[in-house]
Amino acid sequence: MTAIADALDPRNIDPAQMQRAVGALVGQAVGDALGAFAEFGPAGQYSQRFPSPVLTGTGEMIGGGVFGWAPGEFTDDTQMAVALAESIVAYGGKFDPGHTFERFVSWVQDARDVGSTTSAALRSGKPWHQAAEAGHAVMGQSGGNGGVMRVVPVGIAGVLWGRIDTWVIAFDQARLTHFDPGVGVGAAVVAELVRSGIVSGKFDTHIHSRVPGFSVLPGAPDEECGRYAALLSPKWSPFTDDGPSNGSAWTCVAQAVWAVRSTSSFADAVIAAINLGGDTDTVAAVTGAIAGAVYGLQGIPSRWVTAVNGSLRRPTGVVAEYNAMGLHDLARALLGRGPATRTEPEAPHGPKAVASARSGAAVLAANLEGANESPDHMAVVSMCIVDDRFTGREHRREVYMRDDDGPLQNPLLGFAVRDAVEAVEAFTAAGHDVVVHCHGGRSRTGLVLKAWYMSHFGASHADAHAWLHSRWPLYQTYNETFWDFLENEWTAEVFGTEAK
Repeated sequence: MTAIADALDPRNIDPAQMQRAVGALVGQAVGDALGAFAEFGPAGQYSQRFPSPVLTGTGEMIGGGVFGWAPGEFTDDTQMAVALAESIVAYGGKFDPGHTFERFVSWVQDARDVGSTTSAALRSGKPWHQAAEAGHAVMGQSGGNGGVMRVVPVGIAGVLWGRIDTWVIAFDQARLTHFDPGVGVGAAVVAELVRSGIVSGKFDTHIHSRVPGFSVLPGAPDEECGRYAALLSPKWSPFTDDGPSNGSAWTCVAQAVWAVRSTSSFADAVIAAINLGGDTDTVAAVTGAIAGAVYGLQGIPSRWVTAVNGSLRRPTGVVAEYNAMGLHDLARALLGRGPATRTEPEAPHGPKAVASARSGAAVLAANLEGANESPDHMAVVSMCIVDDRFTGREHRREVYMRDDDGPLQNPLLGFAVRDAVEAVEAFTAAGHDVVVHCHGGRSRTGLVLKAWYMSHFGASHADAHAWLHSRWPLYQTYNETFWDFLENEWTAEVFGTEAK
């Protein structure tokens, strides 16, 4: 595994790296919730159930499954990851095994879905340093994927810790419940892929050659490193492998790496993982974390991000509720940052109709507070932090977009704009009026409305600019990155020409 940089100063983390850190945690939750319906089922369920993307409602986030999850609800995989993340943050950015173990024990009290190895350890009545061995004695083995599925916060915080500490802590947190050292090595592999993905923005294509440095892991035999080197080879395929099921740490990690390596987008990676069948929520959770660390939050489809939700019990007895924004702020906290900035709300403007789609549905513009006053039957496409606004509204999308110039601010701007435009198209085609807004109703609102107008009517950027300037008084064009994008990449996409 090629080493990617070492410990970063939190003050030097750039916006793209922060997006990838958030993408890792949100990506885990998204993959987890998306795969929940297919857990323990046969291969191919996702593609059979969803032969084409579902662009209205909660998308493919249907919930259900063996444990009756709500649409978009993440399962035990992300619940334990959140418990681990909260422990690291509460302990001043450090990992304390006893503190984390206490969080896990609180969580398991009313958890619906708990792996057998995890359950045996957490319900053993033993202290943190004896529980895994006690559970192993009861079960007779402890090679399940439960120590891997929750390791993502270690990879995120590892950006500040450096690679060696990341590996060791990943191994140690796995050993709280899983005595088999192979689980700890698998957790170290995943944590390093998340850490290096956040730092570099790349998926490490050289992980198959060797797993160097893992000799620092306490109690990890050399043969485990060799075993993972074979599993992580580009030659490995889930269709020819005759190893254990993906309920094991080894095959879970191998399938997740294969899913990211064999695809070129976040969505394709998690869909490929779910289509393998078996422990779909866990493999998709690990896949989503690695893919999220590579593609970032902006590369995750908004229909999935908007719907994701979940909860867990804390040691105080309080049940913490999470949505995507809560996960966003938790990832930031793991990197020593405060919550994302909430700009002071402005006086409401809009919603004001600016166009009619071919279906006859209205497309409206607004700022945040104007959109908040829109009737509940309207769909909403947001490009800013909305917190609890619009919760419960059937048709809504939260598209991550920053109103700052420069490629690091919106590294996948084209994906985000296309995502927003597709949402407007899908909602209007279904007969829903759609409110498009950002915080101030100016630059991001203008970007998406112009992009939609160009795509929907085959209009030039100049025509779209003149149209919106005459219809929406808050429209402004101070963001040069947005203007250049519409002039070049988006124009090329709409008219099938080459970008300048």
